[in-house]
Amino acid sequence: MGDGFLHKYFLNNAHKRLHKWVHYFDIYERHLERFRGKSPVMVEIGVFGGGSLAMWKEYFGPGSKIIGVDINPKCKAHEGDGIEVFIGSQDDPAIIENIFSKYPNVDIVLDDGSHMMNHMISTFELMYDRVDENGVYLVEDTHTCYWDDYDGGLGREGSFMEFVKTKLDEINAVHTEGALPVSDFTRSTDCIACYDSIVVFERKKQGRRQAPVTRPM
Repeated sequence: MGDGFLHKYFLNNAHKRLHKWVHYFDIYERHLERFRGKSPVMVEIGVFGGGSLAMWKEYFGPGSKIIGVDINPKCKAHEGDGIEVFIGSQDDPAIIENIFSKYPNVDIVLDDGSHMMNHMISTFELMYDRVDENGVYLVEDTHTCYWDDYDGGLGREGSFMEFVKTKLDEINAVHTEGALPVSDFTRSTDCIACYDSIVVFERKKQGRRQAPVTRPM
């Protein structure tokens, strides 16, 4: 676990509007601490008041690049040293292509965008395979997956959480005796961590499986 930097930053923030559930900070630090001081490139979908972009820049330190995506042109005002904002919809392939053309080595993606089911799934499908092979993809505010206003609902077809459930099978495809094909997602995903309102995908090439037996002499 990290040093609590993000929680402290949030509580002491007097810079830009920053809105987060408090329990998110432990999750962030658990999965993102290893990138601090290593000049990562992070894409955050959803800019709004700009406070989150500033927080990530402080957290990751000099050399890091923080890329925001928002449909509101006014969000360009939150650009700064090491912070760039792209204007457009998160499910627009042209916007995503523009980002990866300029920043081909993205380490972290955080989807805090519209929270609409079709957007969450489309963005994942556009971006996940292009994140660094040891990167992290986070989707937050997944409680909307259970809300009708966001096209969600418990067990509702087409919700992002139902999509995640299929990915839990896909990560284990090698064990399904051919029922599921071993996909690029299977080969490139080490972990899916599901928390209250956040899902984290840890990318890492799956290794050769070994199951040795040890016994007493």
